[in-house]
Amino acid sequence: MSTSNQIETQEAQAGLSRRRFLKGATAVAAGAFVFGFSFPMSKSALAAAAGQSEVNAWVVVQPDETVLIRIARIEMGQGALTGLAQLVAEELECDWDKVRFELVKPGVNRQRDNVWRTQSTGGSRAIRESHEYVRMGGAAARMMLVEAAARQWGVAAGECSVAKGVISHRPSGRTITYGAVAEAANAITPPSNVTLKDPAHWTIAGKPVKRIDTLDKLDGSLVYGVDFTLPDMLIAVPKACPVHGGKLRRFDAAAVAQMPGVKQVLRVDDETVAVVADTFWRAKKALEALPIEWDEGANATVSSDTIAQMLHEGLSADTPYVGNRVGDAKTRLAGAAKVIEADYSFPYQNHAQMETLCATVRWTTERCEMWGPTQVPEAALNTLATAAGLSLDACEIHTTRIGGSFGRRLATDYVRMAVLIAKQLPGVPVKMMWTREEDMAQGRFHPVTQCRMRAALDEQGNVEALHVRISGQSITAYAIPGAMTDNGDPHVFQGLMPEGDMAIGYSVPNLLVDHAMRNPHIRPGFWRGVNLNQNALYMECFIDELAHAAGQDPLVFRRKLMAKHPLHLAVLEAAAKGIGWDTPTAPGVFRGIAQVKGFGSYVAAAAEVSVTGGKLTIHRIVAATDPGHVVNPQQVEAQIAGSFVYGLSPMLYSQCTVKDGRIEQQNFHTYNVMRLADMPKVEVITVPSGGFWGGVGEPTIAVAAPAVLNAIFAATGKRIRNIPIKPADLQA
Repeated sequence: MSTSNQIETQEAQAGLSRRRFLKGATAVAAGAFVFGFSFPMSKSALAAAAGQSEVNAWVVVQPDETVLIRIARIEMGQGALTGLAQLVAEELECDWDKVRFELVKPGVNRQRDNVWRTQSTGGSRAIRESHEYVRMGGAAARMMLVEAAARQWGVAAGECSVAKGVISHRPSGRTITYGAVAEAANAITPPSNVTLKDPAHWTIAGKPVKRIDTLDKLDGSLVYGVDFTLPDMLIAVPKACPVHGGKLRRFDAAAVAQMPGVKQVLRVDDETVAVVADTFWRAKKALEALPIEWDEGANATVSSDTIAQMLHEGLSADTPYVGNRVGDAKTRLAGAAKVIEADYSFPYQNHAQMETLCATVRWTTERCEMWGPTQVPEAALNTLATAAGLSLDACEIHTTRIGGSFGRRLATDYVRMAVLIAKQLPGVPVKMMWTREEDMAQGRFHPVTQCRMRAALDEQGNVEALHVRISGQSITAYAIPGAMTDNGDPHVFQGLMPEGDMAIGYSVPNLLVDHAMRNPHIRPGFWRGVNLNQNALYMECFIDELAHAAGQDPLVFRRKLMAKHPLHLAVLEAAAKGIGWDTPTAPGVFRGIAQVKGFGSYVAAAAEVSVTGGKLTIHRIVAATDPGHVVNPQQVEAQIAGSFVYGLSPMLYSQCTVKDGRIEQQNFHTYNVMRLADMPKVEVITVPSGGFWGGVGEPTIAVAAPAVLNAIFAATGKRIRNIPIKPADLQA
């Protein structure tokens, strides 16, 4: 993961200029070219092997007019595959009904000098960080196809136009299809200047076109990693020490060796044992029967209570890590006549994706291949090669689509484990599959944090000073320690930064946001929405507390703080208008509101709830979002509705607790998630203002809980500062 994320950071810092991109596109090798990077191979082996006519790295046009668009980013249900294809197809001017897709393998990307750039997919980056160069790839392919037709006719390319993959020569009325000139287009020198279409003129992008990955889901032909099979394949089911940091002491393989289907019982590493059998069920049953002795170590005494005590100490401790500082908040708070203070907390969360971790690996002394899902193909390939003891050229990952991930497959621990198992069975394809219980126990958990909010109000109810102290775990310190800065973990301050993708959106004359890093032994990871989730809850619920203390309407109070932040304010106003903030509610129904900027987008939510006899009903949520540009309105709406499921589940039910050093929750019967009956009506308002590209899948997760919690306060007069909600919290 570290390699992939560092590449992403370097690319973001360096940027991708159109000049640099087009300069790289001039490379020609034996009649073929790679758009954006030099390509040492003669003709694309990928295209040539299939008898395809590659125009450039992104576009292959087949003789039957099928347009194959290559997608390098990972599809895990969020719709990036369709959105990226729309952007290419828009500039290509092809027929959307004839578009198909092909997923790029990381080894092929590497062999072609990373022409598709990074494949890492997370942080709502798939479209917002690759929109320009994929559009340029489509536009260049169109220009080359037109040039090929013009040469065939002996006319000027400027006299030609194209619509839905048909090139027309305007003066003569002649026409020809993309498929007829695709092979000739491949030999055309790429254009030195590419002009992208104004989004106002989009006909494919920006429209709710059908997804191109739906049919194979409906007819059952889609093969996820967990479905993948090869001839003579065996199944391995692993189990690691349930206490993170513990070791595998010994196990009795003879006790299960004669059980049906069992092939081998293996020591995988210092922490893990695995049973290999001919079916998953037989391997699982043998693993359950296997006598195992663990050395759980000192962490076996840790509990949720001891972790909470550690974090609570951090709320008042000195810390060198500052994420945002304006003026002198500590001095102003020390001399203030009225100080409002509140402590909040957010528990561990599991990704709980439906497809548990899995990977099929075949290892020999000459080559190692993996078939399976990953969010970071480049990093996974590095992990595969390192564990296999082979060069990168001798390894490949055949990426599959993912049955849910939410950040869990940003880590590559399971790839390493699958290879270590396969190495003990040379030449035999082995599919490693984690049980649900193992997936829950060995997760990379959303970090646990506490937060102390302190604010000074003047006599008019204006915020004079605000101190946000976060105490808790650092994902970066664990997962990518090289990305730590002098100010600690930048991810900790998401939504609280002075500017950028995670800006705070409020103007306070004296502001301090800092972090007391406290790292329990539970392994943290990038859980969908990351630290924006709890930071928005802390800030938006506390802003409501300040509005109440000032005797002001929560929307009016926010407007004053957001006067210099028009894009933040615009989505807040849109959500308020959509919910009817200034109109009466139905009897017993109360409203709450929240806003944040995350992953480059401005988002807000307004909720309507009722609390009757201690029972909460969330009737309706209006979500407003400004992602700059909307590539597929239907997908945006689906992503936002889905994000509320992910944002409300921790508030209502989900938490991971620690006892005797291990995670207590083992499956969905103890790790509850939001069900269909709990789901409110969600109304999505998009207000794309243009000029930037923001994410969609994650930002609105963060405003779900605070909007509802603020509405609960309006209904009950009680502040809920620790989630999930307990029955006593809902008693008026």
